Amino acid sequence: TNITIPSSVTTIGDSAFYLCTSLTSITIPSSVTSVGNNLFYCCTSLSSITIPNSVTSIGSSAFYGCTNLSSITIPNSVASIGNNVFRNCSNLTNITLFDGLSSIGPYTFGDCTAMVSITIPSSVTSIGSNAFYNCSSLENVTLNENLVTIKSYAFYGCSQLETISIPSTVRVLGQDAFNNCSQLREITFEGPPPAFSITNLQNYN
Repeated sequence: TNITIPSSVTTIGDSAFYLCTSLTSITIPSSVTSVGNNLFYCCTSLSSITIPNSVTSIGSSAFYGCTNLSSITIPNSVASIGNNVFRNCSNLTNITLFDGLSSIGPYTFGDCTAMVSITIPSSVTSIGSNAFYNCSSLENVTLNENLVTIKSYAFYGCSQLETISIPSTVRVLGQDAFNNCSQLREITFEGPPPAFSITNLQNYN
């Protein structure tokens, strides 16, 4: 099923396409300013979507369980994305984030097991708890200056991650941020090491 939303629409309510398992693609017009909570929750056939530059926020669990979605671009108009937005999008491999985004919420990319690389734009100051939980194929993470906080369990279970560089602007590294990163062999601090708990490096080789 393909859906084109008319340009007269400015708001799409929460859960509008909840469990629409036959939905394969959708076109959102530039008149829409936000993507609501649970909007495409478990739309397991959804493979194509374009988020227009008019959108400023993406609600919690908006694309949760969209297991056929392989790529997504978050435009620079988006300032905030909620919790669990792309959680369990198990085929999501290509993610493009632009400057404008201020934070990445809890479990935003949790269980995105096909994700191989991610670049966090310089506008992001905080990475939420469990943001990349169990991204078991994640090999390359680029963190930019201006990042201040990496919260607890942010990269828990990223078992293919071998090296990571922590920008000099980071002041807080949350508990168990790299727990169960079994292949992680090198962490480089570009500035003074931030405040962190001894358990941050649990199961770090």
